[in-house]
Formats: sequence, C-alpha cells, structure tokens
Amino acid sequence: MPHSVSRRTFVQSLAAGVCSLPLFPRHLQGEAAALDELSFIVISDTHLGYGDSHGAAHQWTKTADEITRAPGDVVLHLGDVVDGGREAQYPVYLETRKRIGKTVHEIPGNHDEPAAFEKHLRRPIDTAIEHKWLRFLLLGNARRDSHDGFLTGEQLDWLADQLGQTERKGQYAMLCMHVPAHDNKHPDVGWHIKPEHGQTKLDELLKRRGERVLALLHGHFHAGLRGWDDRKTIHEIVFPSALYNKDRGLTRQKAPGYNLSEFRPGYTLAAIKKGMLTLRYKPVGIDTAAEKVCRLT
Repeated sequence: MPHSVSRRTFVQSLAAGVCSLPLFPRHLQGEAAALDELSFIVISDTHLGYGDSHGAAHQWTKTADEITRAPGDVVLHLGDVVDGGREAQYPVYLETRKRIGKTVHEIPGNHDEPAAFEKHLRRPIDTAIEHKWLRFLLLGNARRDSHDGFLTGEQLDWLADQLGQTERKGQYAMLCMHVPAHDNKHPDVGWHIKPEHGQTKLDELLKRRGERVLALLHGHFHAGLRGWDDRKTIHEIVFPSALYNKDRGLTRQKAPGYNLSEFRPGYTLAAIKKGMLTLRYKPVGIDTAAEKVCRLT
C-alpha cells in the first residue's frame, strides 16, 4: 500500500504516436535497469456535473469499469473531479470510485472548490505518495478564479523538503499538479504557472534539487496526450481528459513539444520497465491505444 506524507505534517514540524524522448536524471543512468518494474494509471478532468447533465457521470462509470481491469496498483486523478464547483457531484464520483478496487489519489483542479475537495476527498491537499521506489508529490496549484497555476512559498518549501527526502531514500519523484509549469503560447491555450505566481522559483528549485525528478504530470488542457521535452532532465506531460478532448492542430501548427493524434475521452496506462517509461493513452471503449515511450537511461 502506498505511503503518504502530507504537507500539513511538514509545515507543522517546520513551525515547530510512438516517439522516444530523452529523460536523463543524473543518478538514474546507472540504476534504471535494476529498478523494480512498476505501473500506475492516470486519469484527469472527469468534470462530473458538466452541462448539468448525467453524461459526465456515465462516462466516469465506463472509465472506472475499465480501470478496474487495467494493470496498475495506483491511480492518479490530476484534477477537475467535478465541474464548476458542483459539490453535490463528489458523492457521485466517490460511489463510482468504489468500483475500481485500487487506491486512487486526486488533486483539485480549477473546477474543484478546495474546501469541498478536502471535505469529500482528502485533507490536506498537498501530499506525498510512495509507490515502491517512486514518490508522487501531489500539489494543489489551481484556483477557481483563474485558468493559471499558483504555487505559494509554503508549497515550495514543502516540495524542497520532499525532494530532499526523495534523494536520501534513493527514490525518484514525479510532481503532480493540475496546471502545467511550462510556457505554452498560441496555438496552445496559454494556461500555466506564470513567473510571478511561482514558475521562476519552481524552476530554481528544480535546478538545485531536481536530479531525481523524472516528470511533471498535469491535466487541465483537454488536448489528448501533450507535452514537452525541453527541460533537460525532466519530462513534462499533460494527460487526456476522461470526458472530452479537442484537437487544436498543435502538430500541424508546429507548436513546441508533442501532441499525439488521439483525442477521444480516455485514460493513460503508465509502466516503467528496464529504464523505459511507456505511456499508453487508452480511449474508453476502444481496444487500440496511442503510445509514447520515454527513455529513462
């Protein structure tokens, strides 16, 4: 069972297609082939209550039933559990989540009211989950009044402490935040953590302490599987929505990074084996999957 460490505990103690992309954390190169195989599942943007209809709930049920049979012990939900702050939809979400039979860890998106999220899902929001040798660092960086992301000084302090623990334990980390940190201008939507809202300080922290960070994982875009590989040692991935995605023509318009040519609602099967991270974007109800392979060595 994964072990979790909350930011609140830290603060209290402180106060008292197929494409291959390079991913070369310095310490991983000599160890990757010897690491135990592991797998996990990523979903995002279920938006229960969308359009004041039952459509999103029905789609979530179909998704949950497939995830029940899918390989992977841990499920990450990268935000926008409900749509438009509809608190009454959290019990609906949770009732369906019971069907999965796996541990599910959520972070809030800009459609989730933090107080309602904490009431129904998890308190506190910022939490570390240990899955074998991999540490998922879950951070709530979304606000209801903006599509941009925000990181506070307190969160960055907690993150620095967690990265220190990751190194001391010989683990690796993936940061999970709803809103990406990466700049994304037109033809992208332009939603990210702006420099004045924590992007600069996050970049500085990752330069100092990010040698064991494998990836930043995000939702929010509804653009299928999208990402960038220009951060030298850290892969940045935006995962597809389980409810709806849009083809924004990013590949055709030569937007930086990559965008697989699959946009149906779905989830992602992630597996690390022999130094390779394989991401299989699985549309719900479809046997085929779009795949991306990230080299870890």
